[in-house]
Amino acid sequence: MTDVTNATISTRGKRRARRNSSDRTWTFYVLAAFFAFYVIALYGPMLSIYILSFQDLRGGLVFPMRGFSLYWFNELIMQTRAGDVSGSFTRSIYLAIAVTVITVVFSFMAGMAFRRRFRGDTIVFYLMIGSLVAPGLVLGIGIGLGFDMAGIPTNWFTSALGAQLSWTLPFGILVMFAVMSRLNSDWEEAARDLGASRAQTIGLVVLPVLAPGLIAVALFGFTLSYDEFARTLQTAGAQNTLPLEIWSMTLNVTSPALYALGTVSTVISFLIIGVSLGSIILLQRRNAARKNISE
Repeated sequence: MTDVTNATISTRGKRRARRNSSDRTWTFYVLAAFFAFYVIALYGPMLSIYILSFQDLRGGLVFPMRGFSLYWFNELIMQTRAGDVSGSFTRSIYLAIAVTVITVVFSFMAGMAFRRRFRGDTIVFYLMIGSLVAPGLVLGIGIGLGFDMAGIPTNWFTSALGAQLSWTLPFGILVMFAVMSRLNSDWEEAARDLGASRAQTIGLVVLPVLAPGLIAVALFGFTLSYDEFARTLQTAGAQNTLPLEIWSMTLNVTSPALYALGTVSTVISFLIIGVSLGSIILLQRRNAARKNISE
């Protein structure tokens, strides 16, 4: 009897699926085709770059692909014909790490401060967000001119750091405002009632709750800094960051070494994203385990 019932249900499900597929209008197929075209246009050039980066010495910038080797990746390391990829990559990583740390710390402090209204908070907020309105290139030129007028040489770890913070901090603060909505003040009160100090409340209650949001702010800050070009162009000084080095290579070098550099950058970006998402998943599982133990 059970087998007959299951067979009947299965037959009805198939009929419904056929009926739903036959009821689709022409707009469904048009939108599906548009979405497919969008995906191909978005990822097609990237896949082409990844494939062409694995050519041999005879390789060019267009298809057909000539040979298969890691020759152009070796060119990036040896720097025989490519630019200063290793140095610019190192500078970009150090700069992105510094920007990330400062963005996370100040975004957290701003989020905690804006939980309570204070006199002039609206003005302070709009001053923080104001740098998002100004064009990045204009802002970078202004910072570069300011350093020049003050007699301070521009450099990637001074003026470029300030220019990138004018871009990452407002985004980090906006994200932190959204994350702060998850924080219930009753949890802090309960911790203080149990004898926890202010530092203990922040370290044992606030930070674990906001940890996924802080990781998101860190990932946001690192990505914006690592890829920033406009605000760094006039503030990095004589030593290029990686985006500036790639731009200069497009003016001087016409070889698949550029494609190899794009492939390496993409792999590193995905690794950073994977580590960040893995950290968020581990934190969520740890919080769930603690909750089950407490119950």
